[in-house]
Amino acid sequence: MSSGESATAAQAGHVCPACKKPVAAEVTRHKTMGIFVPLWKSGPCHNPSCPNYVQGQKTPTSEGAKP
Repeated sequence: MSSGESATAAQAGHVCPACKKPVAAEVTRHKTMGIFVPLWKSGPCHNPSCPNYVQGQKTPTSEGAKP
């Protein structure tokens, strides 16, 4: 790393509020002072035993996978 670069910390993991299992992060854009900034939030829970379970949505890792 050069002197002009700085290391950034990884974002904190997102967890389901009901079952505390890890979930994928979703990003949306939010306009602030004329520019769009990313707004990170927890995605849907894919744990079948969780009360907040969301069925039928693909996980982000399976969308770009090739057979």
